[in-house]
Amino acid sequence: MSDELVTPSDATGVAPLRAFAPPELITRRHGMFPDTSGFSGLVTESFLPGESPRPYGSWFDTVVDVLEELLSADGLDIKDVIEKVVVDRGELTIFIAREHIVRVAKYLRDDNDLRFEMCLGTNGVHYPSDEGRELHAIYPFWSITHNRMIRLEVTCPDADPHIPSIVSIYPGNDWQERETWDLIGIVFDGHPSLTRTALPDDWVGHPQRKDYPLGGIPVEYKGATIAPADTRRSYK
Repeated sequence: MSDELVTPSDATGVAPLRAFAPPELITRRHGMFPDTSGFSGLVTESFLPGESPRPYGSWFDTVVDVLEELLSADGLDIKDVIEKVVVDRGELTIFIAREHIVRVAKYLRDDNDLRFEMCLGTNGVHYPSDEGRELHAIYPFWSITHNRMIRLEVTCPDADPHIPSIVSIYPGNDWQERETWDLIGIVFDGHPSLTRTALPDDWVGHPQRKDYPLGGIPVEYKGATIAPADTRRSYK
């Protein structure tokens, strides 16, 4: 599939401001532990959905319109804040530039037309092949007032894994940001106490990253160890 943008036109023949992009190839994996599984010829590709065109449908356009109005009122260029809008499987995801995540979170909480009173946590994902934005933080928000759910997604490079904390806006995110740092390695700047949750304080590394060793880590029970998955046995 071509990487060029596809710009659909409306009934007047005038293209909308946003362009529709094809799905983004995130990873291409050859084999499945080729030394152990015998599937060395297997090729697996993973995609993320591309940007969606207007109209998004349902109440999605209203939410994006309100966000854009608030950003413009604050003198910000919308393209510098909203990287893309994705509607996929009936869900709305808005990609936000990391330096603006606190501002946008405050909009979601405080604006009467938005009123997303709850942030349901923070999840981290590691895409090693997504150069320049290897780490993704995903925030689901729930509006009790309007009975709506949206998702914000923020990316940062592995070489600079920093995203501002939103605990000052949503205090319940305290533990969730700690867990995402513990397991994925995203540093949430401004967090009141960014410490380990599942692992010992002196643990080295973040075990849910894709490049983290799959085995060989000492188990704290009678000195037992588990060998890495790619060295346990061979079908060659």
